[in-house]
Amino acid sequence: MKKLTLNTLKWSSLFAATLSVACAADNPRRSGLEAAREDLKAMTVPQGLEVTLFASEPQLVNPANMDIDARGRVWITEGANYRQWRNLRPEGDRIVILEDTNGDGTADVSKTFYQGTDVNTALGIGVFGNKVIVSCSPKIMMFTDANGDDKADGPPQIIFSGIAGVQHDHGAHAFVFGPDGKFYFNIGNGGGQLKTPDGSRFIVDMAGNEVKTDGKPYRQGLVFRCNMDGSEVETLGWNFRNNYEVTVDSFATLWQSDNDDDGNKGVRINYVMEFGNYGYTDEITGAGWPQKRSNIETEIPLRHWHLNDPGVVPNLLQTGAGSPTGITVYEGKLLPTIFQNQVIHCDAGPRVVRAYPVELDGAGYKAKIVDVLTSTNTWYRPSDVAVAPDGSIYIADWNDAGVGGHAMADQKLEIMTGRVYRVAPKGHKPAVPKLNLATAAGCVEALQSPNYGTRYLAWTKLHEMQGNGEKELAKLWKSKDERLRARALHLLARIKGDEKKYIQQALKDKNPDIRITGLRIARERKLDVIPYVQALVKDSSPQVRRECAIALRHNKAPQARKLWAQLAAQHDGKDRWHLEALGIGADNQWDEFFGVWLSQVGDKWNTPGGRDIIWRARANKAPALLVKIITDKATPESEKQRYLRAMDFIPKSPEKDAALAELATSALN
Repeated sequence: MKKLTLNTLKWSSLFAATLSVACAADNPRRSGLEAAREDLKAMTVPQGLEVTLFASEPQLVNPANMDIDARGRVWITEGANYRQWRNLRPEGDRIVILEDTNGDGTADVSKTFYQGTDVNTALGIGVFGNKVIVSCSPKIMMFTDANGDDKADGPPQIIFSGIAGVQHDHGAHAFVFGPDGKFYFNIGNGGGQLKTPDGSRFIVDMAGNEVKTDGKPYRQGLVFRCNMDGSEVETLGWNFRNNYEVTVDSFATLWQSDNDDDGNKGVRINYVMEFGNYGYTDEITGAGWPQKRSNIETEIPLRHWHLNDPGVVPNLLQTGAGSPTGITVYEGKLLPTIFQNQVIHCDAGPRVVRAYPVELDGAGYKAKIVDVLTSTNTWYRPSDVAVAPDGSIYIADWNDAGVGGHAMADQKLEIMTGRVYRVAPKGHKPAVPKLNLATAAGCVEALQSPNYGTRYLAWTKLHEMQGNGEKELAKLWKSKDERLRARALHLLARIKGDEKKYIQQALKDKNPDIRITGLRIARERKLDVIPYVQALVKDSSPQVRRECAIALRHNKAPQARKLWAQLAAQHDGKDRWHLEALGIGADNQWDEFFGVWLSQVGDKWNTPGGRDIIWRARANKAPALLVKIITDKATPESEKQRYLRAMDFIPKSPEKDAALAELATSALN
């Protein structure tokens, strides 16, 4: 089986994979349509669904990443020229368009959109109308097909350059379109930085930081939001290992996976709380997870992410050993209810595509696992998943003997394999809804598509229409489907002159996700968020209060610190999600925010919630209070290491020196 360029499993598994590679590399029997059809027999899907073969070699080989456009065509980046085999195709790897022209569910057309060494094993592709964004370290490139001939018009425009991780899974990954008109993408911890198109300087993000992982403040893998041309970059999360791909739902909530440090059963799924640290290495020193530290986690899968450290956002779910790859949010109606509005994700290591149905958990979420497509065929290596316009899902299969270790079994182009499968209800025939983007009604209908490419076209046209699209969008805003309402809201609140009207409506809505969406839009539109946070600061939903805290980040208004103190006063000491949102909100203003909270609670700080806030704080007044907690006879010995560890994260100051001296004296006595 070919070895996928993805994350590694245990070294023992690698050794076994190496043996498989040695045995399989020259075996031509597995290649071809009949072999692909035979492999279908080893696959399992949930009751009521069926898996069919959409495409196979020689139509494509080694699919590294995939997208589906508004016409239902499947776009593939290939990885024949992978690492030490990068000269198998001297002319370079291909971007392939696969099309089913007769509606029978199989691709009968395979055409090359572009070929070149600059897209060798490209790990990201996003199709946005006549623009195609390809992520392939060291560059992120935008191709254009203005004349619609399914050929790139010429050399690509460079959006970003200087990204490390060339020919490495931990480099640049795919762009996805968000409901806010922004684009989201990530780079793994091999990427290291973003530079301008000419490579002359580092990108400076909206927080004023150079985008590089030197610990000032960013480390390891990163998640971003920007405009299509690469402007207005925001760094939304950091300190991941190999965050392979990010996805976004209709509320503009982000989800992604991250691979552990190979073989430690710590693969995780993250809800990406904006501007959070995700703990792959020590936030302050950059030390790796195996190094000794105070309050170290007892289990390695948890230790892996520094989850006992203040300032680390929790994980949504940990899935054990694996090699996670592509991810999407399924917002269609065709698949069974359990998959609707849920994250669907590929893990090439255990050979599975899963869904992660989520539930509310305090200010955050928790999730379970439901399998979508598994196989007993050890060559099945799902690399990506995408949603078609009809609501079916397509799964790309690199199809190789193993994953990780930077090898592959199919080391000759003529025997390389690669598959694309379709999962849909039994008997469901593929269909592509006709688009009418000439009218507001047609665009609003297209906006409801489960397919990201279709929504991009609809969003762009409706945004251009401004007030001329308002009547039809207002109908969708009154829908019973909260996700469709959120899509309408994102556009209504971007009609010039109507922004505040629709944000106000959203903040008064009965649905917490709509209230959250309204607040996020206010932030993105750079409106004064203080009045909006004032309206929501005592909201019944902890998720809404979480967003209030995040909205206060770097806000210098005097009211911001008072609002933060009100949010902190509601912390009960049981909700880590809420605590980390408070930490994000107080970033760079800890002395001011913490000082107001402390003046409000006075001597009544010593509560479970108060001790939690002190543990998380980076304020000059925090060390003295940590000493009081540590030396308090009522503090269990088992908890003292937790508070000692918090000292490591507070900047050096006379107050901290005095507190450490007091602790040393107390220990001597």
